[in-house]
Amino acid sequence: MTNSAIQAHLPKIGFAGLTENWRADIISGLLVFLIALPLCLGIAMASGFPPQAGVITAIVGGLFVSRINGSFVTITGPAAGLIVVILDSVQALGGGDAMAGYHYTLAAIVCASVIQTLMGLMKAGKMSAFFPSSAVHGMLAAIGIIIMAKQVHVMLGVKPDAGTLFETISAIPASIRDMNPEVATIGCIGLLILIAWQTVGNRYLKMIPAPLIVVAVGMVLGQYFDLDHEHLYLFLPDTQFLPHHEFTIGPKFLVSIPQNFLASFAFPDFSLVGHAVFWQQVITICLVGSLESLLSAAAVDKLDHYKRTSDLNRDLAAVGLGNVICGLIGGMPMIAEIVRSSANVNNGARTGWANFFHGLFLLIFVALFPRVVHEIPLAALAALLVFTGFRLASPSQFKKTLEIGWDQLGVFVITIVGVLATDLLIGVAIGIFAEFVIHFGRAVNWSAIFKIYRKVEETEPGVFRVEISGAAFFGNYLLLKDELSKIPPGKKIVIDLSNTALIDHTVMENLHHFCEDYEKTGGHAEIQGLDGHVATSAHPLAPRKRVGENGFRSASN
Repeated sequence: MTNSAIQAHLPKIGFAGLTENWRADIISGLLVFLIALPLCLGIAMASGFPPQAGVITAIVGGLFVSRINGSFVTITGPAAGLIVVILDSVQALGGGDAMAGYHYTLAAIVCASVIQTLMGLMKAGKMSAFFPSSAVHGMLAAIGIIIMAKQVHVMLGVKPDAGTLFETISAIPASIRDMNPEVATIGCIGLLILIAWQTVGNRYLKMIPAPLIVVAVGMVLGQYFDLDHEHLYLFLPDTQFLPHHEFTIGPKFLVSIPQNFLASFAFPDFSLVGHAVFWQQVITICLVGSLESLLSAAAVDKLDHYKRTSDLNRDLAAVGLGNVICGLIGGMPMIAEIVRSSANVNNGARTGWANFFHGLFLLIFVALFPRVVHEIPLAALAALLVFTGFRLASPSQFKKTLEIGWDQLGVFVITIVGVLATDLLIGVAIGIFAEFVIHFGRAVNWSAIFKIYRKVEETEPGVFRVEISGAAFFGNYLLLKDELSKIPPGKKIVIDLSNTALIDHTVMENLHHFCEDYEKTGGHAEIQGLDGHVATSAHPLAPRKRVGENGFRSASN
């Protein structure tokens, strides 16, 4: 179907869209709910929050944010990418008191969300274009490594004696040696199911969410091992590697939530608002949450069958308002979550009402069936998170980055190491600095790295020519993005890069996405003038430098 044909058959929005598309959206909302429930519980617990906090967030995201946001098929809720941020806040603000840290972090979420809302109102949705792609992907990979390092112990039923991240990682062999066999059986089977489900080709089986299967199997095994009642059991093998040992089993390995949903609410404590550490957490929550939400919403737009483009500024403001509510009543911050959103699209969702129904089903379930939630083993949820962490930091991510160029792999790895050694903000700053150093080495002169010269003119009716010269890199791309956004939709755009001395990967990627998005409006956009440049690799979005400039070798050299 052509772009114009797609545009002519766009689903209605608002209550008209509900009347027109309720069947498709309610089915998709139900299926997404089945995926979301275990993930919401697991993400909250991994973040140092009570498990119901994740469900509260998804409910607010579905029932409230879906009605005011600027996207169409995104699902808003807690995400694995925020685990590290929130857990760090709980530990930093609580000073060893987890419950106090929880209430202080709720206050930090409220303050961060007010800033996030103001950012959306001030049209800061474009800020994601500033951050270099490899540094962002490095941040996400580092988050994946941290999630795996922490959750593998839960999956094995062991609590390591570790205070730092590197101690937690180094304790993994000991946890494997000392694992609780029954708990580990639940966790490992859940992980094997997730891995095996990737190879299933039957489209009817694929309609069953893998997280639902993991939770269902885990609950059956939990009943078999009698996790509801605390007791001891003996593990009989007595060898060098599997010594004879006595293990404890019981309700502490199950999810614990209030039986009355209204008792799930908690309230923020603003007593640390005058301390610097509090505002450090506020800034981290705001920036990381905003960046992840914007990137996810933009990615989901590319999956939308109707080729619609989200209003990222409105989306950021709506998510900010939703997060204010979450912070006030005991929930986690939310983002536009890409995994659940992808499932939403694949399940046939047409409008934001699918997000609404997913939140409604969550509310009904936790309000009426809290006992069922209590029967979910923590090891099953940990398996979901270990698998999620692996997908963020899988070897394929390293391979994809290497295909773009060794320089991008360098920034990617430096960012990972920086995040693991320090924290998210400092780690990303280290990655950005590394990218700057690379560009300083490549630039024609040092002043060129801070400037981008662009000229936009309508050469003939309906045809716009964008001429770019100087150095085009992530640090100055926002200036070019502003110029491109002023061009009316439905025209022809020619982006001429023949006079650019340098084009980095982030700009190449953003220009490529701009052309794709502009095509959705019924217009045409193309990039010209790259014949006189050499690239770091054969990748179509690799960094490029004009032939004859110093300090740059082509992929063929």
